[in-house]
Amino acid sequence: MADQPLDATGLLRVDVVTSAAARQTQEWPLTLNAGASVKDALVACGLDPEDTAFSASVWGRHVALQRKLRDGDRIEWCRALKVDPKVARRQRFASQGRRSAGLFARARPGAKSGY
Repeated sequence: MADQPLDATGLLRVDVVTSAAARQTQEWPLTLNAGASVKDALVACGLDPEDTAFSASVWGRHVALQRKLRDGDRIEWCRALKVDPKVARRQRFASQGRRSAGLFARARPGAKSGY
């Protein structure tokens, strides 16, 4: 049932959200024909689906442009990550040093380790 459009006319209601720059978002509510893909929704908004600086996701999960949409989907067209967040955190921790980073970096004088 989730794959079927909710209204009897065979139309899907979806939202497309993009972030072209930091702290800027733009949203388009769309009504598309049943069977429309992520690429169709992006083209309907005037966005370039072939732009490699961006990636598509539906409700936060990376998807291919050919994925068929369901009624109520939220398509996110976001700038691709330049660095994996886990790698960035490891590098930041390594550059700060073991004693000056983390939850217990500012321990009280005379306190037990880890408290």
